[in-house]
Amino acid sequence: MGIATDNATFCATLVDEWILLGLRAAFVAPGSRSTPLAIALCDRPELSVEVFHDERSASFAALGHGLATTLPAVLLCTSGTAATHFHGAVAEADASAVPILVATADRPPRLWGIGAPQTIKQQNLYGSSVRAFIEPGVPDSGASDSWRGIAREAWLACLGGPSAPGPAQLNLSFEEPLVGQPEPLPETLGFLEARSWPGAEDRDDGISAVVEAVSGKRGVIIAGRGVSEPTDVIQLARHLRWPLVADHRSGCRLPGESVQHGDSLFRIPGFTDDFEVALVIGEPLSSKVIGLWLGSGVPVVAAMPPGRWIDPHNSATVAVPERGLAGQLIDLAQPSPMDDLSIWLDADATAEQAITGQLEQLTVTEPGVLRTVATEVPDGGAIVVSSSMPVRDLEWFAPGRADVETFANRGANGIDGVTSTAIGIALTGKPTTMVIGDVAFLHDTNALIALGNRRLDLTIVVIDNDGGGIFSFLSQAELLATDRYEKLFGTPHGTNIAALAAAHGISAVDWVDRGSAISQPSGVQVVIARTERRSNVEVHEQLNTAIADAVTASRF
Repeated sequence: MGIATDNATFCATLVDEWILLGLRAAFVAPGSRSTPLAIALCDRPELSVEVFHDERSASFAALGHGLATTLPAVLLCTSGTAATHFHGAVAEADASAVPILVATADRPPRLWGIGAPQTIKQQNLYGSSVRAFIEPGVPDSGASDSWRGIAREAWLACLGGPSAPGPAQLNLSFEEPLVGQPEPLPETLGFLEARSWPGAEDRDDGISAVVEAVSGKRGVIIAGRGVSEPTDVIQLARHLRWPLVADHRSGCRLPGESVQHGDSLFRIPGFTDDFEVALVIGEPLSSKVIGLWLGSGVPVVAAMPPGRWIDPHNSATVAVPERGLAGQLIDLAQPSPMDDLSIWLDADATAEQAITGQLEQLTVTEPGVLRTVATEVPDGGAIVVSSSMPVRDLEWFAPGRADVETFANRGANGIDGVTSTAIGIALTGKPTTMVIGDVAFLHDTNALIALGNRRLDLTIVVIDNDGGGIFSFLSQAELLATDRYEKLFGTPHGTNIAALAAAHGISAVDWVDRGSAISQPSGVQVVIARTERRSNVEVHEQLNTAIADAVTASRF
């Protein structure tokens, strides 16, 4: 590859240090100025290097890798506007505490601000969304003793230390020539445990205030993503005799242990009146009904993941670190005088029967699709759900499983990059099934480019209702004239999704003909479930009415 260059040696040093710290994957968008680091990444057989034609797709795939592994991947692009297309994934990684090592190649400072092509202001491009912005300048062998420290600083910034994990930007300026070979690398630094950080101090965890808030009271545990010890949370619910309402991402959602249909039960008048306190662990659930109840004045104990403040309803009366809390409360807190856990599990079983009976009378429904996916995904597989209705239908109507991991981009709740996120998760080796609405699917069609060439098992279930289905549940659907509603919110697209998939060499089948696509995934495939937006609203109303009637009848 020509003569030895500082560019090549610098980049080889960064990659070598990152591998020592645990790097296993890189996501690269093609470009010229990023050549030195792209070559250094590809030169290391220890790494999986995935090339994406589109920067946004690359960035959300790196996000998916971080979600699935909790470790950063390198995300690399060339200089100029390419780096701006990373911003959506960077914002989601920030909000969801997902590590990504964002490497933006740049032209040298002598070309800044003078109208040089493919040059924009890349310094602090992502603002406060990153844990660190690092700009080492043009590589110079005279400063080679600092190169491994730069790599380590960026890596540890992604892992978060005492604060939450997240993205970090490393802005790398390169002079030409961009292709070269490395000199011998600087010596390695002293060993550092990749997940220990200086400055982390023990602190008062407020356990006494929590014990006082929950002991001997009737309450409910609400758990979302961010639970560090799911087994302890389940045992705490048993100990306190409180119902546990958990989403699929929490790791706590198990039939017979946690409530599977909390959104529907919270809708029943009077069913929550006896609760005196709520223990909220991790990120919020998608249920607006539960969120409104938490903001209604009930005392809330909020258990926060490391370095994060999560209280979207501004309702926390006590806030404490989450890690280790459940185990301590099992030893210290007094149980409730009433076995609300059994009461709610019985009601949950009644709700499950009502859902099954109602859906048996219908054909293809969106809640039914999510229930089927949750049931049929193979052991060890992963489910990815898009924001809008899929994540809600999974949470509200589908059973949880201990042997399946569930992912969703719920930090910023956007619909961009969902397919790319699922690709990043599938690339970790998990057989993955994604359920996505048609608008979100079309929003990320660049993810389909060369997707059939990747060695992964990914089933993409597209709920095709020709538009934005979630808006049908909002007041706009009733208050606006039909033509105006359809133009602004229904947004029919008229796209032939099967033909779109075929254009990328990907097979597509109807939901009713899916066969073993979900239970025995093989390669990349698209399954299309066709529904109707207005009837979907009616299905949800029928389900909630049936649940309320069945539970009320069983109580009296």
